[in-house]
Amino acid sequence: MNNNTKTSSLVTLISVFFFWGFVAASNSVLIPLFKKHFELLQWQSQLVDFAFYISYTVGSLIYFFISYSIGDPLNKIGYKKGLVIGLCISAVGALGFVPAAAAKSYPMLLSSLFIVGLGFALQQIVANPYVIALGNPATGSHRVSLAGGVNSFGTAIGPLLLSFAIYGNVVQKGDVPISAVQMPYLVLFGMFLLFAFILGISKLPAVTNPEKMERDFGAFKHPQILWGMLAIFVYVGVEVTIQSNMPALMEKPEILGMDHTKTVHFISLFWGCLMIGRWTGAITVFNPSKMMRRLLTVIVPLVAFAVIIGVNYIKMSAEGNPQQVSDLFGFSPMILVIIVAFLLANEKPARTMMLFGTMAAIMMLIGLVTSGKIALYAFVSGGLFCSVMWPCIFSLSIAGLGKYTSQGSSLLIMMIAGAAAIPPLQGLICDTDKISPGIFGISWTHFSYIVPLLGFSYLAFYGWKVKSVLKAQGIDYDAQTEVQGH
Repeated sequence: MNNNTKTSSLVTLISVFFFWGFVAASNSVLIPLFKKHFELLQWQSQLVDFAFYISYTVGSLIYFFISYSIGDPLNKIGYKKGLVIGLCISAVGALGFVPAAAAKSYPMLLSSLFIVGLGFALQQIVANPYVIALGNPATGSHRVSLAGGVNSFGTAIGPLLLSFAIYGNVVQKGDVPISAVQMPYLVLFGMFLLFAFILGISKLPAVTNPEKMERDFGAFKHPQILWGMLAIFVYVGVEVTIQSNMPALMEKPEILGMDHTKTVHFISLFWGCLMIGRWTGAITVFNPSKMMRRLLTVIVPLVAFAVIIGVNYIKMSAEGNPQQVSDLFGFSPMILVIIVAFLLANEKPARTMMLFGTMAAIMMLIGLVTSGKIALYAFVSGGLFCSVMWPCIFSLSIAGLGKYTSQGSSLLIMMIAGAAAIPPLQGLICDTDKISPGIFGISWTHFSYIVPLLGFSYLAFYGWKVKSVLKAQGIDYDAQTEVQGH
C-alpha cells in the first residue's frame, strides 16, 4: 500500500471518530431535556450517560466471548466489514428514538441510546487497531491522536448542533416536546447508513491477521494488556470525573462560589483542552521536517486555544454576556506548559505517559493546596494531560499481541467502564460536605480531587512499567525500533 493510499484510507477511517464525539457530548443536551420532561431525579437523569457508556462494556464482553467460543470474528470478516456492521447497529439505535419519543418512554429512549453505544463499541474495537495498522506501529499513537482530534471536533460542535435542532438556539432555552428529538436522530440514522455505504464501497484495505487465533484467552498471556486495561479504566475515569464533579467544585466559596449555570464555559475549556492536546499529538502524521514539527508544536496549541475562545465567545454572545469569555484568558500559561511537555516527550508513547502523568499529578496537587481560579485552572489542566493518553495506552497495550490484537482491543474498550465507576466514587467524597465542614481547611468537594491525583500517579507509573514489560519481549516503543537479540 503506497503513501497516497494510506493517507486516503486514514482520512476515511478516522471520520467515524467524529460520530463518537458528536453523540457522547450531545448527551449533555438530552439530560436536562429528559429530566424536565419525565420529572426525573438527578440520579435518574444520569442514566443517560450510564446507558451510553455501559454499552461499551457490554458490547466488548459480547465480542470477547464470541472470539473465545468461535474464534475472532473480525479476523474472518475483516476490519472494514466490522466497521460497516458497527455503523448499521448504531443506525438502528438512532432510528429507535422515533418510536421511543412517540411513546414518550424514558426506558425506550435509554434503550435506543444503549444500542447506539453497542455499535460504537464494535467500531472502537475495530477502528483503533485499524488506524495503528495503517503504517508503522511505532507511530500508531500519533495516528490515533489525529483521530482523537476529529473526535474532539465532534465533541465541540455536537451539543451546539443538537441544541439548535431541538430548541432552535444554542443556549437550550424554551419548552419543547419530547418529540423534538425525533428529527435530529432520524437525520443521524441517515448519516450512519450513508457513511456505512461510503465505507463499504471505499478502498480501505481489508485488514485481517494472518495468524489463526486459538479459542482461548490468549490476550491475557501478554502482561502489557493487563496493565493497559487498568490504565484505560483509570484514564477514562479520571478524564470524566474531573469535569463531572467540577460544577459542584466551582460552587464552593474557596473556588468560585458561583452557581453551575454560570460556569459552563469552564467545562467547555476542559473539553477544549483535549482538543488542544490531540491536535498537537497528531502533527507527526503529516511527516513534517524536524524543525517544522517543533514549530507546529508551538503554533498548533495556540491556534486550538484561540478556537476554544472563539467558540465560547459566540455562545456567550448568544446568551448576552460575551465579556465572560475573559475568564478563560487566565488559563493561557497552561498552554505554554503543555507545549513544553510535548517538546520534552519527543513523541515517545511510554515517555509521554510518564511525563504527562507526573505533570498532571503535580497540577492536581497544586489544585488541592491552593484556592480560587489558580486551583480551578490546575484541575482544568487535567484535560491537557489526558488528551494524548488514550492513543499512547492503546498502542502500547496491543504491541506484540499478534493474532490476539482484536481480543486485546475488545478488552481495552471494555474498560471504558471506568467512566461509570470513578466519577461516583469522587461524588461520594463530595457528599461528605453534608455531614462535615471539610478537611485540612477545605471542603470535601475540593479534597475529592485527590481521586484524579491518585489516578494520574498510576498512569505515570504505567508509562514506566509498560516500557520495561515490552522491552522484555524485544519491543522498545520509545526507541521506535525492535530490540535486537531477544
